[in-house]
Amino acid sequence: MNHNFKLISQRILAGGNPTTREEALSMLAASDEQTLSLVEAASDLRRYYFSNTVKVNYLVNLKSGLCPEDCGYCSQRLGSQAEILKYTWMKPQEAVEQAGYGIAGGASRICMVASGKGPTDRDVERVATMIEDLKDEYPQAEVCACLGILKEGQAQRLSEAGADAYNHNLNTSEDHYQNICSTHTYQERVDTVSAAQEAGLSACSGLIVGMKETDQQLVEAIFALKNLEGDSIPVNFLMPFAGTPLEDTWELTPLRCLRILCAVRMVNPEKELRMAGGREMHLRSLQGLALNVVNSLFLGDYLTSEGQSALDDLKMIQDGGFVVLGAEDRNLVAEHEAILREKKLESVASNNSCGTAPCSSSGGCGDQGGSSSLPVPRKRGAGTDLAPNA
Repeated sequence: MNHNFKLISQRILAGGNPTTREEALSMLAASDEQTLSLVEAASDLRRYYFSNTVKVNYLVNLKSGLCPEDCGYCSQRLGSQAEILKYTWMKPQEAVEQAGYGIAGGASRICMVASGKGPTDRDVERVATMIEDLKDEYPQAEVCACLGILKEGQAQRLSEAGADAYNHNLNTSEDHYQNICSTHTYQERVDTVSAAQEAGLSACSGLIVGMKETDQQLVEAIFALKNLEGDSIPVNFLMPFAGTPLEDTWELTPLRCLRILCAVRMVNPEKELRMAGGREMHLRSLQGLALNVVNSLFLGDYLTSEGQSALDDLKMIQDGGFVVLGAEDRNLVAEHEAILREKKLESVASNNSCGTAPCSSSGGCGDQGGSSSLPVPRKRGAGTDLAPNA
């Protein structure tokens, strides 16, 4: 199964045959020594379709914890003992305020997420109001909703409110799904993505890797995403929260993560590919290298865990010679550093260690997460009185 990865990317760019399953398997099986050659080949595709831009997304967790589903990877699952924030629906004005932090930090898409199997019609109306209010204040921002499995008419209502996209991840292959969750089916996930597309929403659907799947199952999941014909593919790396069935599951190395991202890029060359949750603990010092394969990331924290500081995210993008999509004429690093200097002076003056501006420096408020080998539960931003990491 030895393949010349550069020849595969050149073939694709020349309009030839797409990556095959056998070739994708060979990418996952590549040696550590071969991995940089694979990154180079995947980078050719990334540069061709997205140049040196990075799309920055920002998560707003509208409702956290207390989910009735039993997804084994999730800190919000039924019976989870993970020490995460738990709160019910935030008010529309708070959702818009939280989104504003991300937009100021350079995000062009706001991802509005709520725990649960799926929304009631009342929930959809609540989120529709948030979307409408957000679009009124920030008309340039894209909005992606992520509310679980949708019922008839709900995707259309979100589209009417101004949502641009809907996220619902396949997470893994169909034959592995029963090992991950028993309270809903893989097909329900596929049907929700299809319903979003039929309503005119851009489909965002991706993976969680490192959940004891085989290479064959991972390739099947990658090709299933290709067949969905979505626009965006987030790749999450399992964060094994204590108190969940997959705690202490550590199957990933930084180079393995790179190979996975490369395989996804080579199978889906023209899709937005996002390195998502868990990148800090699994890619570690190779996050910057991964930007040569992916063209998208989440800024700052995740739904229930802390991420790398937003300032470090932006420095990583800048240091790699990349620019933030939609903010090409802004120096976001300098803007963040100026805010930090201002808030530091205010904090000293008021003898207060945490102001109201975003905590966006490695030396900022609280434990910044990201550098830890274990998931650090998020205790700031949405659902708290503390400023977010944006």
